[in-house]
Amino acid sequence: MAMWIQAQQLQGEALHQMQALYGQHFPIEVRHYLAQWIESQLWDSLELDNPAEEAKAKRLLESLVSELQKKAQLQGGEDGFLLKIKLGHYATQLKSTYDRCPLELVRCIKHILQSEQRLVQEATNASDGGQAMDSLSQRHQQINQAFEELRVSTQDTESELRKLQHSQEYFIIQYQENLRIQAQLSSLSSLPPAERSQRETSLQSKRATVEAWLTREATTLQKHRLDLSEQHQKTLSVLRKQQTLILDEELIQWKRRQQLAGNGGPHEGGLDVLQSWCEKLADLIWQNRQQIRRCEHLTQQLPLPGPMEELLSKLNADITDIISALVTSTFIIEKQPPQVLKTQIKFAATVRLLVGGKLNVHMNPPQVKAVIVSEQQAKALLKNESTHSESSGEILNNNCVMEYHQATGTLSAHFRNMSLKRIKRSDRRGAESVTEEKFTVLFESQFSVGGNELVFHVKTLSLPVVVIVHGSQDNNATATVLWDNAFAEPGRVPFVVPDKVLWPQLCDALDMKYKAEMHSGRGLSEDNLVFLAQKAFSSGSNNPEDYRSMTISWAQFNRESLPGRNFTFWQWFDGVVELMKKHLKPHWNDGAILGFVNKQQAQDLLLSKPNGTFLLRFSDSEIGGITIAWVSQPHRERLVWNLLPYTTKDFSIRSLADRISDLNHLLFLYPDRPKDEVFAKYYTPPLSKAVDGYVKPQIKQVVPEFATQNPEPSGAASTFMDQTSSPSFSHPSSCVYPSMTDTMLDPDGDFDLEDTMDVARHVEELLRRPMANQWSSQQS
Repeated sequence: MAMWIQAQQLQGEALHQMQALYGQHFPIEVRHYLAQWIESQLWDSLELDNPAEEAKAKRLLESLVSELQKKAQLQGGEDGFLLKIKLGHYATQLKSTYDRCPLELVRCIKHILQSEQRLVQEATNASDGGQAMDSLSQRHQQINQAFEELRVSTQDTESELRKLQHSQEYFIIQYQENLRIQAQLSSLSSLPPAERSQRETSLQSKRATVEAWLTREATTLQKHRLDLSEQHQKTLSVLRKQQTLILDEELIQWKRRQQLAGNGGPHEGGLDVLQSWCEKLADLIWQNRQQIRRCEHLTQQLPLPGPMEELLSKLNADITDIISALVTSTFIIEKQPPQVLKTQIKFAATVRLLVGGKLNVHMNPPQVKAVIVSEQQAKALLKNESTHSESSGEILNNNCVMEYHQATGTLSAHFRNMSLKRIKRSDRRGAESVTEEKFTVLFESQFSVGGNELVFHVKTLSLPVVVIVHGSQDNNATATVLWDNAFAEPGRVPFVVPDKVLWPQLCDALDMKYKAEMHSGRGLSEDNLVFLAQKAFSSGSNNPEDYRSMTISWAQFNRESLPGRNFTFWQWFDGVVELMKKHLKPHWNDGAILGFVNKQQAQDLLLSKPNGTFLLRFSDSEIGGITIAWVSQPHRERLVWNLLPYTTKDFSIRSLADRISDLNHLLFLYPDRPKDEVFAKYYTPPLSKAVDGYVKPQIKQVVPEFATQNPEPSGAASTFMDQTSSPSFSHPSSCVYPSMTDTMLDPDGDFDLEDTMDVARHVEELLRRPMANQWSSQQS
């Protein structure tokens, strides 16, 4: 409700814009009386292009109607009678309007809330008069001021054009009068001489007066036309400058934000603002174009000596070029196809024409076609060397009609069920692999405006996509996409990226990716980045300054293996990201995982701490592995031990928190936090009692050499995996397990998963035996 309170305080043009958001599609009274309910709903959680979300949207519609009906019933007394009827009517109206298309209601309300937020923010910025505005606010103010200038100048030329038309019409009337006088003079020959002489003198005097006026007025008209032409030239100059600012700066920046969002950057916003600017441009351009055409018509009606025809012809060509550039540039991809595209898998995309509603393109809805093209084909298209759509593959369901959404004023095409059936690859260069080959999805359409007066063929290319046929290629394909998204430059030749970049630039890209996957503000610290630099450059320096001027190449990033390993720098990093994302995200966000620490650093950190202190670090030797390092003194010598790394397969069997809970010799998470204080909230609750006479086994891990320091009941200290019975049945004889040797543990050691699973299966067989017999045999 806070947003609505602020929106009601808007003034002037901002208030007018806010009021214009509402209408029959969503009455402003509904917004007012249900403000709190509307702002408390999670509208942004619904994907408008996903038909599966329709059920949620339907429930929101039903809730909205129900809330309106409740509000109507609460109205009482004489003053509330009319409001009760009105709110009841709105409930029925909304139900009828959106019952078959509930997602349109969500689209409408999202648009209203986003627009209100923008208007309130702009008003807040404007009210900070004495404070320095940031560059974004300054640019927006500059754009809005230019629109006001254009509006005024367009009104002025419209006024001058009407004056010119009125003057020309009067001129034509006087010209016809002159012709009538001339005809009368010609007819005097049939009159008697005395009468002819008298009338001839009068008509000649009148003709002279009219002709003198016509001569003067012709000069005035010509000057008026030239002045109007000059005004139009000035307006076109401002229009061109405004369009350049919006299309070549604001829209390009939006596209850049959209690309960085592919690496986990902030979700690109502001498209509705861009659309409002583009629609204003389209409206002003169209008005000026119509004025110029009317000038041409007036010139054709009354040709006068001078350069007007050439001037108007040039003005017409210039403004046609301006509107063509606007239309072709505002055909954009609102929702990009996935940049790692797997064949035979369904994917979606959305294209949008930002000026479609203003130019009434939806009156004859255009069809959009999608084809996949290679990098070379994309280059040819942008150089206009290719006019037809060559394809490098076959996309199913690649045609879609653009739809106009009345509530938001958007014209878009939603491709919901595309699928890449096959791909045709080109010859690769040098060491380039299939996961380094880039394609793009080309969207194209054709439509007309002004009653087929202008016909536009529009095209737009998606961000680069890498096509894979197997999930094992996903890792390397993601590397290609991340490098391209991070280091592509605006206006590049498709899809050129630098082969080398500064290390800090790559750090920014890795940090952005990591934060996005962790869904938190805790990204990579400077120490983490130093660790990564040491890995990437095989360096031992701990000074971050040593790496600031260093460059890293694509080959170092994801083509050449790390020294002594069979994987690349990116493959190692991506393995960490995948492990964290799937299993360890809460622990990272809690600060429980140190992670980016090598074995020697872990030893240095732990040896100064009490026995039982441990930390979690990522494995150097295994992709997507994490190990526990701890300090202990099982015999005479005090050492730092490391378990064999856990991987995602291990955590799908038993969680990290439960594994740490199992190991009694782990006492404090580095530097000094009791482990239960950190991990207890993630422990799995105890198993329930036996059902139908069966006891459910539970896997429990033990490190043999250290288990004896804190012995477990039932002799479990000698095993790797302890199958614990439920609390309802607990007896030493019910847990019979083979002992395991401790040769699997060394300073890098942990239990082996296959061996432990053999133990687990053996215990399951034992537990399937009749428990009563075991009990009686033990008693005897």
